[in-house]
Formats: sequence, C-alpha cells, structure tokens
Amino acid sequence: MVDKFCNYLVNKIRKQMPEIDDERAEVILYGIQLIVGEIPKIFFMFALGILLGLWWQTLLAFFLILPYKAASGGFHLKTHLGCIICTNLVYCGNAYLSTIWNFPNETIKYITIAMIWIFGIMMVSLYAPADTENLPILTKRERHTKKLLSYIFLSINMLVALFIPNTIISNLMIIGTFIQTLSITRIAYIITKNKYGYEEYLKQQVTI
Repeated sequence: MVDKFCNYLVNKIRKQMPEIDDERAEVILYGIQLIVGEIPKIFFMFALGILLGLWWQTLLAFFLILPYKAASGGFHLKTHLGCIICTNLVYCGNAYLSTIWNFPNETIKYITIAMIWIFGIMMVSLYAPADTENLPILTKRERHTKKLLSYIFLSINMLVALFIPNTIISNLMIIGTFIQTLSITRIAYIITKNKYGYEEYLKQQVTI
C-alpha cells in the first residue's frame, strides 16, 4: 500500500517535470518512502508508549536523540513492517529501561558515560555520516558538516546525561545515544544487509 502510493506520487511528479530521469526518480521515490513511512511508524510508537504508560518518556526518547540521529545517519530496514517493529523496540524499549534502571553508584554512571562517549567518537570518526545506497551523501561539504555535528550532538548528549539531576532523562540520553551509535557501525550494516552509500560510490568511481 505504501509503496503503491509513493510510486503514484513519483509518477505524478514526473508528469509535471519530464526532465527528471530514472536515476533521479529513484532518489525522489526513496525520499518519499522515508517521509510517508515515518508517519505510521511514529504513530504506532507513541500509541504503544501511551498504552505502556510511558508516553512522555517515549516522546523524550525520540526527540532527545533526533539531532544526533539526523547528523550521524544509520541503517534502514528493507520493509516498513520491520522498520515499525525496530522503532518501537528502540524508543519504547529505551523509555521502559530508563524508567526502571538505576546505576549502582555515581562512579559507575560516570565511567559508563565516558566509555559511550569514547566509543561514539571512534564510530563517528569511522562511519558518520552513515548513509545508504538509496540515499548517499556525496558532497564533501555536507559530509564534513554532518560529521562535525555528530561530534557536537554526541558530546552534548553525554554532558546532559552527566549533569542533569533527573535520572530518567539521564538514562534516556545514555541508552539512546549508545543505540544510535550502534546503528552507524559496520556490524549493524552487515546484520541489516545495508551498504554505505558513499563507499559504494567511491568503488564505482575506481572501476570507471
């Protein structure tokens, strides 16, 4: 249903703009699929959060990590159903864990934050912005900007987690940042059968 609707929109666009070639149409289709696919995904996520009695925690889990996610990127699942399930597990799961989890003491919390920050810096350096074949990030300027923003948002998240007195919000930042960092790693791309768009682009340039 979603794919048919997205194809219909692209065909309408191509009729209005005949200069759009097949390659550009594929990029437009993928972008529309992401936008349209986000609507039911977000709806189900917040609905589940409300049913679990975790509506504000789920809301924060989503929006607190959004800047870091937008800058650093990450893999995309192949089906809308898989994407909906994964989104619910990540954000509602984060909300639930953040509500029940308490660090044994402040020292362990500080060490955990430091380790996640160091791990994040390493992964951002290696993989951010983590794009996909369908929507590659090719310009050096955009890649540089998003990598820089990834460093900034990662560090802000960890500083907030370190100093904010609210335990739940602190946990949301810690868990959410760690999960988002995992989503840009090569092992996550291998498991989900994704490829980095920029890497594939460079490989094509070498073979030409």
